[in-house]
Amino acid sequence: MTDSANLDASTPNPAATGPDDSAPASCGTGPLLKRDYWAVLDNCLFGPIDLMAHVKAHFCELPPEALVTFTAEAGVALGAVLDIVIMPAQRCRVRVIHEDAQSLTLGTLKGHPEAGRITFGAYRNPAGDVVFHIRSRARSSSVATLAGFVAIGEAMQTNTWTDFINRTAASVGTQVRDAIHADTAEADEVPEDGDPCNSPTFIAAGG
Repeated sequence: MTDSANLDASTPNPAATGPDDSAPASCGTGPLLKRDYWAVLDNCLFGPIDLMAHVKAHFCELPPEALVTFTAEAGVALGAVLDIVIMPAQRCRVRVIHEDAQSLTLGTLKGHPEAGRITFGAYRNPAGDVVFHIRSRARSSSVATLAGFVAIGEAMQTNTWTDFINRTAASVGTQVRDAIHADTAEADEVPEDGDPCNSPTFIAAGG
């Protein structure tokens, strides 16, 4: 994509900086991967801001339960911590490190198999269609998890986040137009991949 909303971002929110249990990509090992998943929502009646308000309100209902579950006792406000179970029984956590009207960004905490951040955002493309976009920038959190990250991480990420997009579309009474686009590429590390980890992976602009 070439929309401005798809540009790598550097818009930190100092209030998101938490204690030293954060695990930014700079503290991991192996290749840093940028993964993009996005789709046009066909004739979506929700604008980008309303769509993201809906995603935030129903976030824990949208991932595929057969692969991963999220629990957000404090919601998804800035600084909130979400508990995750990666099936069958791997427990880990993430923190909300950035939030605005059109996006939500989670950062991994120590104990997560990956180190990095992921942004969920909505915006309009030049044709005026609503696009829902997920971008992560992450690598394996340790040498011990590197083999699994390389061997099965790609398939699991793709299945999890494409299902998330499909379920988001269905939850607002629409569907994906044509197909979900998925792309993975190795990325160079940038300052935002380190501490303080409080920036989105892209700017969702165009409401």
